[in-house]
Parts: sequence; C-alpha cells; structure tokens
Amino acid sequence: MSAHDPWAGMTALVDPSRRALYDHVRRAGRPVSREEAADATGMSRGLAAFHLDKLVDVGLLQARYQAPPGQPRGRGRSPKVYEATGDEIAVSIPERRYRLVAEILAAAVADDPRCADRAATEHAHRHGHTLGSALRAGHGPDLLAALTQLGFEPEATTGRVLLHNCPFHALAARHTGLICGLNHAFLAGLLDGLGATEVHARLAPHPGRCCVELSPAAPVRDAAP
Repeated sequence: MSAHDPWAGMTALVDPSRRALYDHVRRAGRPVSREEAADATGMSRGLAAFHLDKLVDVGLLQARYQAPPGQPRGRGRSPKVYEATGDEIAVSIPERRYRLVAEILAAAVADDPRCADRAATEHAHRHGHTLGSALRAGHGPDLLAALTQLGFEPEATTGRVLLHNCPFHALAARHTGLICGLNHAFLAGLLDGLGATEVHARLAPHPGRCCVELSPAAPVRDAAP
C-alpha cells in the first residue's frame, strides 16, 4: 500500500461485497474477469465491476485488459481482469513503520556484515535523503507535511519542531541506541533531501516523544579575512 492510504483500503474492505470480491481475486492467484468474479460472489456483472474498480482505486487490486486464452489477437475487445497487488494492509495507532527499519538493517548487513552498525547509519541517511528528494520533486519542500505523512506527528513550536510519535517505538524501547541513531540519521537525510537547510535534526530524548527534534540550524559564519 505504499502509494495509497491504508485507511482507505481498510474502509473498502468493511463492505461485505467488496471483501468477498477481494478475497476471491486474492485466492485465485491469477487474473480474474468481472464475469468470473460476479459469478463467484453471486453479484450482477455491473455491481461487481463497480466494486472491483473501487478496490483498484484504493490500491488493493490492479487491473488490465487481457484477451482470454486461445483468443486470436484483434478478435473482439479484451476483457478487463483483476489481480491482487500483493501489498499488505497494516494500520496502527499511532502509526509505526517497522518495515523501514527492516529494509535499512537488511541492506546494511548485505552491504557490510562486519560493520553493519556503521553501514546501517549510512543506509538510514540515504533512505531519508532519497525520500526527501522524491517528496520535494513531487510536492515541494513541505517539511511538516512530510513528517506527518511518515507518522511522526510533528508540532511546530517557537524555534523547534517536536515529534510526538516515534514510528519505531517498540524497537526503540528494546534497542534504544541503535534505533534512535538510525532515526536521527534518517531524519537528517530527509531534511537534506527536502532542502530544509534552515533546520537540523538533533537527538533530544524526552518521555512520550520521538528521540529526535528539529531546531534551527546554526548560522554559517563567514571566514575571517
């Protein structure tokens, strides 16, 4: 569900008709036509098509036009078929992003198993920078929006941005030094990617908040003549 709101997916599956269609397509393990889905769930073709397209809209299914096996090319219109995207649906309150940490650590071990801690810090910064650059290219350098999207629950105060949620909370509680260090590197990379040169990430542990907060960057002084 990387490009879609997981809440939208969860809400879509509350409807029993959509859930039945989603379950049938997912279990089929192959592209399923509207007609087949309608027959399997006892719906009309039109109603099944409506719900299937809604499931595509929220990212639970993907669709394409595909000719039935044995049909010569150019003979008739190819029917629309659907298949599951393979993405997981996970919603937590507050939001957690443990997969991100797993990806960073896996990349670090693959890159340098003898110095995985150092490699993990570098990968965390790189992940943050890549994400920040992508967000900047797509929507402009909106720092608070980016932090909100990532689940940090930011609050802009006088001169600082406090982060009221740690997306890596359970891991940080068990492995504080490692995870907080990776979080710090990730946010520093995010700021670099966003081009947010007016603030910097610093470790500032506080009960009930993320271990990192953002504060104004120190002014760059001109070198003495």
